[in-house]
Amino acid sequence: MKKYLMPFRNKYVLAFSIFMVYNLFLDDIDVFTIINLNRRLSKLNADESEITLKLKETKQTLRELKHGYALEKYAREEKLFKKDDEDLFVITYE
Repeated sequence: MKKYLMPFRNKYVLAFSIFMVYNLFLDDIDVFTIINLNRRLSKLNADESEITLKLKETKQTLRELKHGYALEKYAREEKLFKKDDEDLFVITYE
């Protein structure tokens, strides 16, 4: 046991060890907090790219809907709208 405590008799090694333990585990921004923040950042970056892709698709759809025939086609196919005298059958595959 004395063999392991021998380096800590030096006041500089002891001070440095206490400083490192404090910074790595006890500080507000410790190792675990940094790891969690990096995980959250990568998840947010992935969400941002997904939302950007959806935004581009929505803008493309809006550009296409400026034409009258495309608006009716979109309403019938995507939103399942129908005229008053029509019957609508939806076929889905599982």
